[in-house]
Amino acid sequence: VQLVESGGGSVQAGGSLRLSCAISGRSNENYFLAWFRQPPGKEREGVAAMYTGFGGGNIYYDNSVKGRFTISRDAAKNTVILQMNSLKPEDSATYYCATGRLGGPAYGRFDLRSYTFWGQGTQVTVS
Repeated sequence: VQLVESGGGSVQAGGSLRLSCAISGRSNENYFLAWFRQPPGKEREGVAAMYTGFGGGNIYYDNSVKGRFTISRDAAKNTVILQMNSLKPEDSATYYCATGRLGGPAYGRFDLRSYTFWGQGTQVTVS
C-alpha cells in the first residue's frame, strides 16, 4: 500500500485548502482512512477519519476541526480528500494521510498504532 499526499501550501487565516491522498495497493476492500497532522515540535494528532465500508458514511472528526474540515473519498480515483475551510494559524502543520489493516482499526480511530501505512506528508501554513 502506498499513499501520496498533495495540495498543501500557504494561506491566510480564514482561507481554504484541499488536500488529496492518492492510494495504491487497495481497491474494493473496507478499511479506515485518516488524516493526521503534526505541528512543529508537537506530537502527531488525528483530525479526520472515515471507514470505506457502509457507503463511506462512518466519518469522524477531532473537535478542533469539526465544522471546518471535511473528509471524503473518491472511490473511482482511489483518493481521499481533506477539504479545510476557515483555516486558523493553529492548523499549521505537516498533514499525513494514513491507513491500516482491513476492517476496523486495531486501536482507536485516531490512535497512531492503528495505522501502518503513511504518506510522506504535505505542509500547510496558515498566517
